Amino acid sequence: MKVLITGTARGIGRAIAQKFLSQGHTVAGMDILPATFTHENYTHFVADIAKDDLPAVGAVDILINNAGVQNSGEDIDTNLKGTIRVTEKYGVRDGIKSVLFIASASARTGSEFPEYAASKGGVVAYMKNVAMRIAPLGATCNSLSPGGVLTPSNAHVTDNPALWAQIMEVTPLNKWATEEEIAEFAFFLTAVNKSMTAQDILVDNGEANNFKFVW
Repeated sequence: MKVLITGTARGIGRAIAQKFLSQGHTVAGMDILPATFTHENYTHFVADIAKDDLPAVGAVDILINNAGVQNSGEDIDTNLKGTIRVTEKYGVRDGIKSVLFIASASARTGSEFPEYAASKGGVVAYMKNVAMRIAPLGATCNSLSPGGVLTPSNAHVTDNPALWAQIMEVTPLNKWATEEEIAEFAFFLTAVNKSMTAQDILVDNGEANNFKFVW
């Protein structure tokens, strides 16, 4: 299958692209940055999903919206409006088999930065809208909401022992997910799943379920 993934220059997007490539799929990647890896079945497009004209990629079977920013002053424009632009161009069309949005645990909890949380909450709501519109095509549409993930962008806390200890105190499984784990979820939800749609899947090592019972 042909897969279009946004935000493939690093982090979760790159891990998802490499997962699909390892399974023999053809991948088109889109990022504001140049490509950071090469593969015979990978094509990279440099574009800002919030501002630039979106490139001619051709028909795709799977669309994975991963590109995003955090506390940038452009969270709504990129994470929500840019994602809508991409989805309406490539995902809402005959022949699409699955659309996936990488949202965030913040979409449920409201934690982190205000515009970031709002942008990801909007993504989850928009996902449900898209799911209803592409269901007649036999296509699934879901969102994946990671909690903490071990990526370079989170080094501020993962490399700080004091902050990391505070995070682990409220994380029941006492760990964060790797980029590769999130990629496995993304692969299942799009390439394997055929019956679940309009759902937001939370992968946060139990943090949102943490509670303290006093009796």
